[in-house]
Amino acid sequence: MAYAHSLAVTLAVAGLTVFAPAHAMTDQALAGMVKQRLQGDRTGACMAVAVVEAGTVARTYQCADAKDLSRIEPDSAFEIGSVSKTMTAALLADLIAQGKGSLDDPLSAWLPDGTKLPDYHGTPILLRHIVTHTSGLPALPSRMGAADMTDPYAKLDETALLASLGDVTLTAAPGTKFEYSNFASMVLSYAVARRAGADMETLLRQRLFAPLGMRHAYVNTAPDGVRAAVGHTPNARVTSAWHFQTNLAGVGGVRATLDDMVRYVQGQLGAGATPISAALQRSQQKLSDAPPMAMNWMLMPVGGRTVHVHEGGTGGFSSFVSFDIEKQRGVVILSDTTWNSIGSLGSLGLHLVDASFPLGAPRREARPDGTLLDALAGEYELAGGMKMTLRRQGDALEIQPAGQGRYAMGYDNAGDFYPREFDAVLRPRRTAEGQSFTWMQMGAALPAKRIDAAASAPVLKLDAAALRDYEGDYPLMPAFSLAVKAQGDTLTIQGTGQPALPVQAVARDVFVMDAVGAEIRFERDAAGKVIALTLKQAGQQLRGERK
Repeated sequence: MAYAHSLAVTLAVAGLTVFAPAHAMTDQALAGMVKQRLQGDRTGACMAVAVVEAGTVARTYQCADAKDLSRIEPDSAFEIGSVSKTMTAALLADLIAQGKGSLDDPLSAWLPDGTKLPDYHGTPILLRHIVTHTSGLPALPSRMGAADMTDPYAKLDETALLASLGDVTLTAAPGTKFEYSNFASMVLSYAVARRAGADMETLLRQRLFAPLGMRHAYVNTAPDGVRAAVGHTPNARVTSAWHFQTNLAGVGGVRATLDDMVRYVQGQLGAGATPISAALQRSQQKLSDAPPMAMNWMLMPVGGRTVHVHEGGTGGFSSFVSFDIEKQRGVVILSDTTWNSIGSLGSLGLHLVDASFPLGAPRREARPDGTLLDALAGEYELAGGMKMTLRRQGDALEIQPAGQGRYAMGYDNAGDFYPREFDAVLRPRRTAEGQSFTWMQMGAALPAKRIDAAASAPVLKLDAAALRDYEGDYPLMPAFSLAVKAQGDTLTIQGTGQPALPVQAVARDVFVMDAVGAEIRFERDAAGKVIALTLKQAGQQLRGERK
């Protein structure tokens, strides 16, 4: 799960009105919610979903197209991706409870003698820095070799992983800067297995899966009675499973069925005393503030309480797991399709956590506006240096990365273009200089800069009187609104609990906020009075009426 400066409501959830149903959710009610979000979605995804409440569990299995339901069944094991990190944290907490270590141990103490590790002016990386993603280690190790991007970790072994530590130079003291790191989590997975004296799969099975009754969860060796679900890209194509060397698999290599993950959440909620219960409780305790984290759990404030959340994604799967200890409520979503490039499972997952979060709607095939196609056509350079040509072909867009072939792009009603042949997203973005886009692929979001001779859009200047027409408060959802104010000849917009940021007019009633990649469109009534706005950001659209 990445964090970025954004107006998106998911980053301003403190104080939300809590959804407290009078009765426990039923299978039928849950099926209706999931179907509303998923049915007809252009990804073709299937999902296994559960809501755990005190003493009850609601379950449903749904697909964008009902004919695909045979793809997922109760015996289907899904790749849970980075949710595996929370399991590694539980094993670390278990070792600490056994007196075999401490969060304040230097990482070096858990690795073989002679392993070269970076430090910052003598300040070492501690275990607590690993589980809060503040170690300073980069996202990926340097010695992955010529990785196959459909199975990127398959060739990475323990020797190359540890050698990659010696290639790192820290730019800040450990513990001072959040940077999500799969590299650090792989090192921790190896270190935990080494300290425990067992391989990671055996350790997970004996210390976590067996005590919690997760009978079908595994890493590389599938138990009897379980079948591996097949993964898909968001353009509905079958894709490779991901593989990890066993002792590195604590970063994202666990497979589990829906019932396995229900039992995992029940264990986190304290249902029944087990040998791992104390370690689970230890792993839930807050360790850092920016962002709030426990041991590999993100801590989300909702209605004055704390909800533990983690999402996961591989090349063909997505997952969402949360639990609310105070309300004794948990949510599990497992999908046989990766949603990384289109915003992960947060829309549905957060709505199931609390109904005041918008559910979202299916992404459906749509026809792009010709004006948008014409505005996008041109030559661009992505952050990182890759050049790309965009062309209009009839009522569709075509892209051609430098030195590669041409690819036809689909378009959906969320406003995103996507290649029909591989997994990526081209998200149009209005800027003060004109039409541009962000390219999203393999977890990276790369802004594009126009490099052809097309003239930039002229800056639209509005006087103070015109800007005052937009002033007001625009609620987008309970406890989150946008405050619009005119500051001389500048218009600013401030989300609840966030700083005020300037916006630039690019057309009548249309403003952009380049700093966060947002577009704001104001609406007027028949008399010309501004009555509402719509925030477009990160593939979401939220509308609020002026108060």
